[in-house]
Amino acid sequence: MLREVMEAMELLWGPDASGHAAREWLIEKGLEPSEVEVTHIEGERGGTDFIKVQISSQGTGPILGIIGRLGGVGARPERIGLVSDADGAIVALACAAKLARMRARGDALPGEVIVATHICPNSPVIPHEPVPFMGAPVDIATMNRYEVDPKMEAILSIDTTKGNWVINRRGFAITPTVKEGYILRVSEDLLEIMRYVTNEPPAVLPITTQDITPYGNGLFHINSIMQPATATSAPVVGVATTACIPVPGCATGANQVVDLESAARFCVEVAKYFTAGRIRFYDPAEFRRLLELYGPMRHLQTLGKGKD
Repeated sequence: MLREVMEAMELLWGPDASGHAAREWLIEKGLEPSEVEVTHIEGERGGTDFIKVQISSQGTGPILGIIGRLGGVGARPERIGLVSDADGAIVALACAAKLARMRARGDALPGEVIVATHICPNSPVIPHEPVPFMGAPVDIATMNRYEVDPKMEAILSIDTTKGNWVINRRGFAITPTVKEGYILRVSEDLLEIMRYVTNEPPAVLPITTQDITPYGNGLFHINSIMQPATATSAPVVGVATTACIPVPGCATGANQVVDLESAARFCVEVAKYFTAGRIRFYDPAEFRRLLELYGPMRHLQTLGKGKD
């Protein structure tokens, strides 16, 4: 995955980074033009290019979603270069490129993978504790509309998660599975894949109830890593790129290529196993029992009482 990650970083580094440039790069990797869709959206704080890639298959296996979450890949004019917050887009695009090359060489997956992210080299910087975050030119509802596809049967949501003191190690971590307002136990299948990919004990990012509610309700969120879970009934697992110390999302020169390679390799391995029906993000029987005992928690996917 190292080549794909490095090429994605180079693609996103400059002020000319765009969805159309990423589309051409992915077509060079073997995707059909019809499999890569770019949509430019203007928001209150600027515009961004949403890119959605559908890596189709001749098989009938499950469909995995890989979403690269971020505010922007750059913070111009305040900062020059690729920001730490770009990790989600880098990993997502690297995964799309790798899966395209695999298919072109004869290793097509038994099910489809849908990869989505957005590319904005001029995103705003916003205050946050303990370090500043990157803002986004569009709101979370717009991101979910263009990145969360109804066909996704499970989702990996990749996001830079370095601006905190709750996980203090370099590399990447995964979250517990979130489904319809419930924070479920961590998938043993995903922990096993993570062990094999990293050759180390797996790391788990702690999340709270606040983190799985939509932005805009005035509550503290660790970041936007779990926001796709507010817009789908599919199980969602966050893939967080992490650091030993808090790193601002707007920091440049902070993208760790080896860590991104590991995270991308993990996502591709999950895609192989999930589309073959060999792993699960959650236990359906246990989830049904939760519903029987405690009822639905879908209200946590909304902005709350009197807001929706």
